[in-house]
Amino acid sequence: MFELLLGTRNAGKINEIRHLLRNMEGLRLLTLEDRTFGEIEETGSTFIENALLKVNGIADATGLAVLAEDAGLEVAALDGAPGVRSARFAGEPVDHDRNNDLLLERLEGMRDRSARFIAVAVLRLSKGEIFVTTGTLPGHIALEPAGTEGFGYDPVFIPSIPETETRTLAQMSLDEKGRISHRMQALRRMRPILLDLIAS
Repeated sequence: MFELLLGTRNAGKINEIRHLLRNMEGLRLLTLEDRTFGEIEETGSTFIENALLKVNGIADATGLAVLAEDAGLEVAALDGAPGVRSARFAGEPVDHDRNNDLLLERLEGMRDRSARFIAVAVLRLSKGEIFVTTGTLPGHIALEPAGTEGFGYDPVFIPSIPETETRTLAQMSLDEKGRISHRMQALRRMRPILLDLIAS
């Protein structure tokens, strides 16, 4: 059995990752409830830097194989903000509703509302070997929040896959979101790596 610790304290991310990596025989996913680890300060200037900080810090502390990721929202009209500051866009403590309110306020009156979600997933094995995969979901920011599913910016993000989509991610089921999400793309690319590790 290949044991893999999910390097996140975010319940929404844990739920999505469990859903996306389900049905992988020989894989046992561990979370903070199974092996505690401290908060990792995200001081990187890019998504991959933050993902590496998390995966290395947690792997060093636990001695386990760890899967961590960093993801965020880049808005064209805001020069790529909130970017790596997505979770703390409106300051501390993390508050998704305040983040969404601030984003809509900053975009008020702007015609270009194009945006994209980016995810960088990093797998580090107990011996230090590292694998990196990425995913991107293009779309635009809605005029107001809609939907109750998901977390983070889901209520204000309308994906452009398919091009005719009019719902926010928060109006989609977990299965619907899972088929297109940036996190799904990164984890789908990580899946064959995990399958090889399980087989070996």
